[in-house]
Amino acid sequence: MLPVSLQPLLNPAAYDHPAEPIQLIQTHISWVILAGDYAYKIKRPVRFGFLDYSTLAKRRFMCEREVELNRRTCPHAYLGVVPIISDNGSARVGGVGPVIEYAVKMRRLLPDGWLSTRVESGEASAELLRRVAGAVYNFHSAAAAGDAIARYGSATEVGAIWRENLDELRPFEGDTLTSGQLHDLTAFGDKFLMSNAQLIDERASSGHVRDIHGDLRSDSIYIEPDGGICMCDCIEFSDRLRCGDVAGDAAFLAMDLDVRGRRDLSDEFAGAYTRLAADDETLPYMLPFYRCYRAAVRGKVESITARDPDIGEEQRFAARQRAARYFELSAQYATDRPSRALVVVGGLSGSGKSYLAAALAARLGAALVRTDALRRGAIDGPTGDPRRPTYGAPERARIYETLRDHARLHLEAGRLVVLDATHIDRRERDAARELAAECAADVFLVWVNADESVIRSRLAARTPAGDDMSDARWDTYLAQQRSLEPLGDDEPCVVADGGDTATNNIGAIIDRWSRS
Repeated sequence: MLPVSLQPLLNPAAYDHPAEPIQLIQTHISWVILAGDYAYKIKRPVRFGFLDYSTLAKRRFMCEREVELNRRTCPHAYLGVVPIISDNGSARVGGVGPVIEYAVKMRRLLPDGWLSTRVESGEASAELLRRVAGAVYNFHSAAAAGDAIARYGSATEVGAIWRENLDELRPFEGDTLTSGQLHDLTAFGDKFLMSNAQLIDERASSGHVRDIHGDLRSDSIYIEPDGGICMCDCIEFSDRLRCGDVAGDAAFLAMDLDVRGRRDLSDEFAGAYTRLAADDETLPYMLPFYRCYRAAVRGKVESITARDPDIGEEQRFAARQRAARYFELSAQYATDRPSRALVVVGGLSGSGKSYLAAALAARLGAALVRTDALRRGAIDGPTGDPRRPTYGAPERARIYETLRDHARLHLEAGRLVVLDATHIDRRERDAARELAAECAADVFLVWVNADESVIRSRLAARTPAGDDMSDARWDTYLAQQRSLEPLGDDEPCVVADGGDTATNNIGAIIDRWSRS
């Protein structure tokens, strides 16, 4: 409910443009007035532990920050900050008179353009989520980094933010959050942060902490009529909560798709983002922690809304239901993490093994080690072209040895590991099993097959400028086929259909794993 002083804004006469029809949307921190072709976002005079809009000066500053930050990813939508003035005691947008409030003025975006709308209607496709992943990855790659930002992603800071969020959840224990869920979240966070402090610090110091979005959900992603991807509504009220590990942003959207019941789209997005971040072996390992954290944050936000006396009972009830779902999902992330193991994914080029390996690693929370990424770093053409296709048996042997060396480091750190390589040579598969035995880890083999027509089409579609790092072509596939040492009876595995979805194959893999 708008305060009395702002209620005149629900009248079209308060605007200098056609404003009908007018619609009011209220959240726990803002009022959004849809007026004709524009939207006006007004910050509510509230103060929480994570946000302070308590004074007019602070609200004006935060409006300006919102415009500045969101123009990075959606410049045409954010038009500027406008004053709301008192005109003979009646509020209106712009003009001359005492300023009583400020608003972010935006171009009104079409309802059916939001990713959330497309998800709910069933119109969101796997291809669309892969494009979204590309847009998010490109934004992250260009986002500001450096020492001043990296400190927000240190182990000390991440631990402090996690514990502060838990403290802010406690008032909701016994209401939207059960005592058992709070216990599971606390135990999971304490263990993860203690076990991975060095890794978190390493990620911060190596450029994975950036000035990103901080609230990346499907209802903040807009699909332009021309197909462009626009990201709105980033966190402006706290640099500390906006700047962080890129895994946190990726995990937020993956979690949002999970809670909406679209695990298939979550797998497509997380797998595509993981493939693009091919040199970042531990990104998928971090995803479950950040999915858990983001779900708990959304549970908190919905719990606050459920207790807001300024909104209707029906809206409060719906918020309470959403909060309970978020907390249930957060606890599920906290308790579903598999134990240390080595998952060996193999298959011929073009079979879809890298697609499946990335999605599997993202779902399980595994470090992902890829021969394509290692080869790109080890074998460079004279002009720095990472796609030089020629390397012989000695180079191949060194790449596989490096693959296992990386895997060993992750296994010794207690991590689940997914290896992505063709593994057409029996000796390569045996060496992976020996490594798992040396590290006292379980080993699980996944072999990916696909119809030749599918493989030929995929390989023909690869371009030097494409997202796939592999330089394999049809002649490569034929050579691999001739060299393949078929799996023996003593090599139990799950055979995955490279023409099927990642979600279906992951389901079969997890089911077989749980019974092994």
